[in-house]
Amino acid sequence: MAWVFLAIAIGLEVTGTLALRMATTGRRAWFGVVAVGYLGAFAALTVALSQGLGLGVAYGIWAAAGVALTAVASRVLFEEPLTPLMGIGIGLIAGGVLLVELGAGH
Repeated sequence: MAWVFLAIAIGLEVTGTLALRMATTGRRAWFGVVAVGYLGAFAALTVALSQGLGLGVAYGIWAAAGVALTAVASRVLFEEPLTPLMGIGIGLIAGGVLLVELGAGH
């Protein structure tokens, strides 16, 4: 169940970050989505940790997945650049997350 809460935390953090981008375009109502997204992400991360997920693993996956998913979503939603070099970076992030998980010895 900890992994479910980690996935929820990632989704809420990405949602909050994307809403922050919308809020900067003058649509101030999006700041409410930002607040709910970030507060919900930290609450879900807290639950994941309380269910036994290690901090290093949980935070590493949460942060890395958030960066990668935000970059891809920004490309789709806001037509921001996603260059081949950025794609390599996302691949390295995925590899790093895998190594952190394997190193945790679950």
